[in-house]
Amino acid sequence: MALVDLTPIAALAVEEHRAAPCACVAAAVRTRNNVQYGSGAAGRLWFEDSPPAGAGAPPAATMEAIFDLASVTKPFTALAFARLVRAGAMRYDEPLGEVLPELAGTRSARAPIELLAAHRAGLEAHRTLHPPGDSAPIDPLEALRACADGRREGCAGDPPEGGFPPVYSDLGYLLLGAAVARRGEAELDEVVAREVTGPLGLAVAPARALRRRDPRFDERVVPTEDVPFRGGVIRGAVHDDNAWTIAQGGMAGHAGLFGDAMSVARLGVALLEALAGERPEWLSRDEVRRLIEPRPGGSLRAGFDGKSGEKPSAGARFGPRTFGHLGFTGTSLWIDPDAELVGALLTNRVHPTRASDAIRRARPAVYDAIAEAMAAAR
Repeated sequence: MALVDLTPIAALAVEEHRAAPCACVAAAVRTRNNVQYGSGAAGRLWFEDSPPAGAGAPPAATMEAIFDLASVTKPFTALAFARLVRAGAMRYDEPLGEVLPELAGTRSARAPIELLAAHRAGLEAHRTLHPPGDSAPIDPLEALRACADGRREGCAGDPPEGGFPPVYSDLGYLLLGAAVARRGEAELDEVVAREVTGPLGLAVAPARALRRRDPRFDERVVPTEDVPFRGGVIRGAVHDDNAWTIAQGGMAGHAGLFGDAMSVARLGVALLEALAGERPEWLSRDEVRRLIEPRPGGSLRAGFDGKSGEKPSAGARFGPRTFGHLGFTGTSLWIDPDAELVGALLTNRVHPTRASDAIRRARPAVYDAIAEAMAAAR
């Protein structure tokens, strides 16, 4: 079946809203007999006046472009967690200190793993775990201990049932990633490959893994921010500083995966299929629902978020039960289970600087256009 041409929709982000040098859009809608996909790319991989080191004129974006997914990594970590629970290697209610005994003396040792995944373990949103520009190697154990001790004011002691009020926390996902790696008995990216991207056939992985398997990785990957202490424009390495220092080319629980727009959209299709009971060998309907179900206090779920605010980034046409995730670099995935609709917008909106907030206006416009185009294709 031919792809629906979404090139004009990708151009909305680049040309109308000027949110990024380039954008790739992939979408899918489930019909009675099949899945109809759409795709489109617009712009150039970088601005001519801010090239990565050694690069020449910026090539036009195509659907082969590979993006730093940033926090769109979190759904992959949460899904690997769910798979390990299914296998009996972890429990949702298992305390962090039982999975990682070296954290037994920390303030979050008794926090159930599921609360880390749902951003309800009382942790701070972020901590700089390694001073910028410091060439000394990071101590992974000290970094994890700092995360586990990073409780917010008013969130002391054991979490109540259901957890503390939700606050989006990278620290919780750094800890969740470490727990998944420990119980998965491999490095985190290997566990995610075994439990999520491998079974689903997705070309999503950390930079080091993609570079090993694809000789064109360095040509396809788009640059992100100009960071002087990291040598200038970042390209082919994770943008997030904590992931960069801790994972050393791999992935951390909160960031570190790279991928193309169609692979991200196909993750959404797999989740719709699981919700329809069509992927019982991977995850059941109830296992996916446990991750995406609304939780008290806010829109954050376990590995996913829901629509929120007066102008949600998923736009007005994706329905009220929509779930998905945003990434700081300009990436996003939204899934409407009622319309059986998936949309993925990948941009490098932080190139060459994070200063612009144009992505806030571009995302709703793009997702509204995706919903309209794919409804017509249905």
